[in-house]
Amino acid sequence: MRDVLDEVHRRCRAGEAVAVATVVATWRSAPQPPGAAMLVAADGTVTGSVSGGCVEADLYERARAVLATGTPELTRYGVSDDDAYAVGLTCGGILEVFVERVDLAGFPHLDEVVSARRAGAPAAVVTCVAADAADPPGTVAPADPARRLGRRLVLTGDRVAGSLGSERLDAAAAADALGLLAAGRSGLLRYGYDGQRRGSGVSLFVAAYATAPRMIVFGAIDFAAAVARIGAFLGYRVTVCDARPVFATPRRFPDADEVVVDWPHRYLRAELDAGRVDGRTAVCVLTHDPRFDVPVLELALRHRLAYVGAMGSRRTHDERRKRLREAGVSAAQLARLASPIGLDLGGRTPEETAVSVAAQIVAGRWGGSGRPLADLPGPIHHTG
Repeated sequence: MRDVLDEVHRRCRAGEAVAVATVVATWRSAPQPPGAAMLVAADGTVTGSVSGGCVEADLYERARAVLATGTPELTRYGVSDDDAYAVGLTCGGILEVFVERVDLAGFPHLDEVVSARRAGAPAAVVTCVAADAADPPGTVAPADPARRLGRRLVLTGDRVAGSLGSERLDAAAAADALGLLAAGRSGLLRYGYDGQRRGSGVSLFVAAYATAPRMIVFGAIDFAAAVARIGAFLGYRVTVCDARPVFATPRRFPDADEVVVDWPHRYLRAELDAGRVDGRTAVCVLTHDPRFDVPVLELALRHRLAYVGAMGSRRTHDERRKRLREAGVSAAQLARLASPIGLDLGGRTPEETAVSVAAQIVAGRWGGSGRPLADLPGPIHHTG
């Protein structure tokens, strides 16, 4: 979605209008999560994807029509037994996609969103994607609900700009959008026309542009360079840290966002105290030296981080656990340690090892089993 946002910004700043199709809701085995987007430009150029190819051809034509008319639409794609190979998701999933025309006149706060994202600050865009024809008795609904479609509320830092048509609705949506933003998740919200939290009125989609999660790699070795490379590929903001300045150099780690010369535990302590490490952070300890790895692992395991892994042999692992227990790390805290690091893929090279580490991080993040999909029943695409 970030690449699509950048292209929207580039074209709108050049005076163009574009059509943007955004996944706002999914059910069952949907291949893309809410927030996945596809841009269709006036010259026919396409950026992004919403389904991996299942519905793009039909959606392309819809987007071209929306670009011409300016009238947004919410479309549901699914699959039925009768026409599994017609337009729809042959994997069995269901998508709701909102298609809208976007230009600077209709999205005056686009610059603010892009600037916040490029500065590493969180931002959220709340868009009205559906409005009921009537609200329950005793409430005031607009004469033309369609006029609400495409209205936006933008949150950047402490600033809230735009409006969804009601101060109470704006306040309710802003509060809930902040919750989604804190979780790093986009999603659909339902309210009454005046912000009542109930299932009728308007549907609002929150596109959350959260700051990138962090990956901190301790130990400036060849394996660290490969882990940093795949961490950057997965969207992490990667830091490589080592106390030895001869090894911790930007030239050796070109894919890292920063290379820090410091003792690992001292650096992690400072980042924790500054609030720059949170529950989405992955820590990979590749130092192979108890002087470095035991103090930093003791600190990392006492905090609820997304992933804490340590490289080493079985013998190193057993000795490390013994030292950590002697340092007062509890059994529950030790259970969160991924050591020896990574999944058993049979890899040999630093790059293959990095793939196994990344696979373990992804499985832990989304609750995957790490087993071959061919051995498992149920949907391929997780919905959680």
